[in-house]
Amino acid sequence: MVATVQQFILEEAFQTPLFFIFTTMKKLLVVCMFAISIAPLKLTAQGRGELQETAKAFIRQGDYANAIVVLQRGLLQDPKNIEMSKDLAMSYYYQKDNSKALEVIKPILDNEQADDQSFQIAGNIYKQLNLLKDCDRMYRKGIKKFPESGPLYNELGELMYAQQDYDAIKQWEKGIQSDPAYSKNYYNAARYYFLTNDKVWSILYGETFINMEPNSNKAPEVKQFLLDSYKKLFTDTDLEANNKDKNNFVKAFLHEMNKQATLAGLGISAESLTMIRTRFILNWFNNQQAGLPVKLFELQQQLLKDGLFEAYNQWLFGSVQNLMGYQSWINTHTTENLAFTEFQKGRIFKVPGGQYYH
Repeated sequence: MVATVQQFILEEAFQTPLFFIFTTMKKLLVVCMFAISIAPLKLTAQGRGELQETAKAFIRQGDYANAIVVLQRGLLQDPKNIEMSKDLAMSYYYQKDNSKALEVIKPILDNEQADDQSFQIAGNIYKQLNLLKDCDRMYRKGIKKFPESGPLYNELGELMYAQQDYDAIKQWEKGIQSDPAYSKNYYNAARYYFLTNDKVWSILYGETFINMEPNSNKAPEVKQFLLDSYKKLFTDTDLEANNKDKNNFVKAFLHEMNKQATLAGLGISAESLTMIRTRFILNWFNNQQAGLPVKLFELQQQLLKDGLFEAYNQWLFGSVQNLMGYQSWINTHTTENLAFTEFQKGRIFKVPGGQYYH
């Protein structure tokens, strides 16, 4: 760079007036001083953080080759940085260069600072290599070390389900119980129960997932089987008579839903479900709430109080039942729809601990 700068100055000296030479030298001096001042940042925590953010930006763009270049440089300066190592392993994984991905992630697993994501990454690499026993072993090893990791329970459940081991539901349930703020276990559990004879948990877990990930590409699918789950629920004229589940929460849920069975005679639609679910929530908080707090029901109660419950039910059910009908509802209920849209913006729905009833 020095030679280039000197060459530039000499060339300019022979081609420009003296005033412009001094101006150019002044600009070059400022540039050089700036370059000198920022160079040490690469060795600081701030510099490493900026470097890692650059790599993450490349990963988000799908430019894994550049992410690898940046991360390799960063690890030369800070070889014990686990976060950068994980990002590097993931970049190789996305590139399907699994041998290098394993080479990067394996040393991390024996490090005391390794987190549950480290085991998740390692398991996913083994899965992509079709080394399913190693993958299973890795997830279970991670769960043993991090027994409250929702992502690890979810990954193990998906691995088991893909091998037609339907005890997978036990992993998803454990994930919901241990890490209720993690959404993926709700999705898999809801879908599992929808394919069984269950008529309660596909509804509760499905609606919980939609509120956790309202903009997920899985949301339309879950909305559809949520609507279908209500149709299954009211297939019986007496919901309590055929219930063999001794779970007190399920009994309470079916008891209050059974009171709305006559409304189901109108057919299951966004409109009838708005009425059914309105009465259910009012009754629940009058009769059943004590000892059984449910974040999902608290949300529904809030929407009722704010006058947004109809818009919420149209968003849940109308959008999949009849898209043209839903659009027509929006056109005739502009104020309510706008208010609900504003309510949704920036909203984060999380289930607190201690609300597991299955």
